[in-house]
Amino acid sequence: MEKVLSDLQHDMAGIRTGRASVSIFDNLRVDYYGTPTPLNQLANLHVPEPALITIQPWDVSQIGAIEKAIRGSDLGLNPGNDGKLIRVPIPPLTEERRKEIVKRLHGIAEEHRVALRNIRRDANEHLKKLLKDKAISEDEERRALEEVQKMTDAQIQKIDQVSKAKEKEILELK
Repeated sequence: MEKVLSDLQHDMAGIRTGRASVSIFDNLRVDYYGTPTPLNQLANLHVPEPALITIQPWDVSQIGAIEKAIRGSDLGLNPGNDGKLIRVPIPPLTEERRKEIVKRLHGIAEEHRVALRNIRRDANEHLKKLLKDKAISEDEERRALEEVQKMTDAQIQKIDQVSKAKEKEILELK
């Protein structure tokens, strides 16, 4: 269940807020000689100012592929290059774009809630099997089922807190 929460935080790091962050490119793959490769394995990424990200590819011939990948992503960014360096200005988010991003955030949070419920279901089935095999008593099974439910509720509450904080960050006007 902790892995689900850490995966949620990793996924949310890739969601764009109002300020520049290289983590928005974490899930971006660039076609590098026919192989989808993470952008951070092809270039140095820097944030020299709050509304700009610079990308300096190690192989200058990949500038076109990197620009194409950024334009083709759902980030809504328009990169420009000077032959050696790609500059990605981060425009302020419109109200409509903020709402789209929040909708995507809710979808990601729900996927992780479902993953937690699947873990709970698997644990409950395992406990029922132990009871059937007479490895545990009915009282032990009941206590364990309650404990699994408490853990699930606590993790879902953490997911809700983290997603609400991210939503507030996204909707906050700078």
